[in-house]
Amino acid sequence: MTDQPYQGYDGYDGYDPYRQQPAPQGWPQQQPYDDPQAAQPYTQQWQGQTWETQVQPPVAPPAEETAYMPSQGAGAAYGGYQEPGWGGTQAPAHAQTPAPAPAQAPAQTPPTDGSEPGYGPATVAGNARITDAQRARLEGRSPIIEPGVQPAGLTALLGLLLAGAAAIGPYALVVPLVALQAVTAAGWFRLNGMWPARQGIALAFAGALTADVALLASGRTPAAILGTLGVWVLLALVLQLRSHADPDERMYGLMATVASAALAIVASGYLASHGDAVTVGAASVAVAVLVRALPLPTPASVAASLLAAAGAGALAGALTGLGSAGALLGAGAAVCALIGHRVASYDYPSRFVHFTAGVALPLAAAAPAVYLLGRALV
Repeated sequence: MTDQPYQGYDGYDGYDPYRQQPAPQGWPQQQPYDDPQAAQPYTQQWQGQTWETQVQPPVAPPAEETAYMPSQGAGAAYGGYQEPGWGGTQAPAHAQTPAPAPAQAPAQTPPTDGSEPGYGPATVAGNARITDAQRARLEGRSPIIEPGVQPAGLTALLGLLLAGAAAIGPYALVVPLVALQAVTAAGWFRLNGMWPARQGIALAFAGALTADVALLASGRTPAAILGTLGVWVLLALVLQLRSHADPDERMYGLMATVASAALAIVASGYLASHGDAVTVGAASVAVAVLVRALPLPTPASVAASLLAAAGAGALAGALTGLGSAGALLGAGAAVCALIGHRVASYDYPSRFVHFTAGVALPLAAAAPAVYLLGRALV
């Protein structure tokens, strides 16, 4: 027996191994459970993968992933920030090295007229991936593209051939007239976006040849033109009704066929007109189209074209005996020719349209004026 008080039971003294003992002043305080084996019975055991409890150095994200990310305040700098007093303030790891500026992608614009996406904006210098029509529309320019000097030169050549052949006789006039009618039929279908349209072109051209033959056989009476035109409209209607295309497509094809046949047949009016009227009218159209192709503002170009046509008509009238009335006939034919020229320039025509409809429509549209004014003045 001792004089010490009782400090335990069952053979144990009052020492508690799990109670933190005070450390002497100046000594580092010992943390409990330094021995893993001692703490094993009192800790939870994991039977799978666990989170790593050791502090790992922060991993900076790639620069391209954060190049456009806005600052998130204090949370954004957590990856590389150190508290003051533990080595100083350090900038985030991804901010230490400046990220290279990303390459600027070319601007993309939505497709304009149902074409493929990815077209760039229209420029004055041109863009190979968009059409002239799209470029003109985006730049706010007029959608009208005139045929130009080369088609005008072909029109003038064909007009002079008509004028010279008319001075020889009606049978000589048939040769350039047939060429005019063939180009008119093909050009009108292409102007309406219908290509290839061999059956419609062949039908319109056949109507023009029928009108020529009927004129020559009937003594060049204009009733042959009206009769042929009526028959060909009915024939085009019957052929379109037998078509198995969609109703809208059949209607569009019918209108194009009728218009093409009408223009080609109406061009036969040169054959029904007086020879002197054809000479004056065709020569005036040739001069008017050439002047219209000059690089002038549109109002000035139209006015100059009409004045030149009137002058050419007066000159041709003096040579043919028509006299001063040739100026009026030339001006009237030039008005119709400029209308045909304007129609051939409609809605961004292609180069093929310029060399077919752009060549033939001025002369074909002037045929009725030549016939009517010729009968009134001669």
